[in-house]
Amino acid sequence: MTASAGSSVTLELDLRVVHRELVTDDVVVLELAPGDTASLVGWDAGAHLDIAVPGVGPRQYSLCGPPGAATYTIAVKREPAGRGGSAYLHDEVRAGGVLRATGLRNHFGLEEAERYVFVAGGIGVTPILAMVREAERTGRPWELHYLGRRRGQMPFLSWIEDLAGDRVRVYESDIDGIPDAAAIVAGASSPAAGTLVYCCGPEALMSAVEEAGRLHGLQVRSERFAPADEAHHDGDTGFELVLARSERTLWVPADRSALAVMADAGVNVLSSCGEGTCGTCEVAIIEGVADHRDSILEDDEREANEYMYPCVSRSRGPRIVIEA
Repeated sequence: MTASAGSSVTLELDLRVVHRELVTDDVVVLELAPGDTASLVGWDAGAHLDIAVPGVGPRQYSLCGPPGAATYTIAVKREPAGRGGSAYLHDEVRAGGVLRATGLRNHFGLEEAERYVFVAGGIGVTPILAMVREAERTGRPWELHYLGRRRGQMPFLSWIEDLAGDRVRVYESDIDGIPDAAAIVAGASSPAAGTLVYCCGPEALMSAVEEAGRLHGLQVRSERFAPADEAHHDGDTGFELVLARSERTLWVPADRSALAVMADAGVNVLSSCGEGTCGTCEVAIIEGVADHRDSILEDDEREANEYMYPCVSRSRGPRIVIEA
C-alpha cells in the first residue's frame, strides 16, 4: 500500500523519535520509526503524515525524507500564534519519545511533466524536497526558487544547494526585499509546454504564483497549510444534505458546516483540520453541485464535482446528495 497522488490511508501506528535536530532557530526535524514488528506504509512525493498531538488533536506535516526510507521524516516550524501542535513538538518531544500517526494522505502529488519549476517559501520547502528528489531520480529538468527572510532561517538549503546549486535560486527578503513572484513565474515560462509549477509557502506567495501562472499559461499546483477561503460567506443560505448510505436527510443552516451538522446527528465522518486543507473528511458527491471552498482541489477537479470537503464546502443549490 502506498499513499500515492490523490489517496488517503488511515493509520493507527506508534512511531518512535529516533533522531531530533533543530535545523534553524524555529524548525525542528523529527525522524520517526515504527516498532520492531510494524512496517511503514509507502508514500510518494507530496504526501503528509497525520500526527495525533496530545492535548491538541490531529495535525498534518509534510514528509520530507526520501520516499522508500525505513523512517518518516517531518520538519515542524514553531508557530507562536498556532493552536499548540508545533509548540508541543518543539518543547515536549525528544529522541526516544513516541508519537501516534493516524493517517497518511497525498493531495499534492507530483504529476508527470517534461519540466518542473518549484517555488518554496520558508517551511513550504518541506513537500518540495521529496519532489526534487523524484525529479532528480527520473532525470526530469527542474529548478527551485527558494524564498525566505535570510539563509540561516531556510531549512535544508545547504542540502539542496549541494544537490544542484546551479538550479537553485535563493531569495533573502532581509537583504533583497520581497521578491516578485510574478517575475519568477514569467522567467520560467519560456519553455512553457510540458512545464508544471509546484508552489508551497505563505498564502500571499501562492496566490501571486497562481495568478502569474494564469497570465503566462502555466499550470500551477499549490499546497496550503492554512485555508484559502472562509468557511462562511455573507449571503450563505441553508441547504438539504442527503446522506445516501445512512439514508438520512439533514438541514445545514447558513452559519454551520455540513460536517458539524453530521457530527451532531451522530454520522461518523473522519475529520482533522476543519479548514479544508488536509483532505481527511473527503466525501463523494452523488447528486447536486458543491460550492467548493477547500484548499485542496484543482480547478479541473472542482469542475468535475466528484468530491467535496464538508468541513468548509457547501451546496450551490437547495439540495446535495453525498455518499455518507
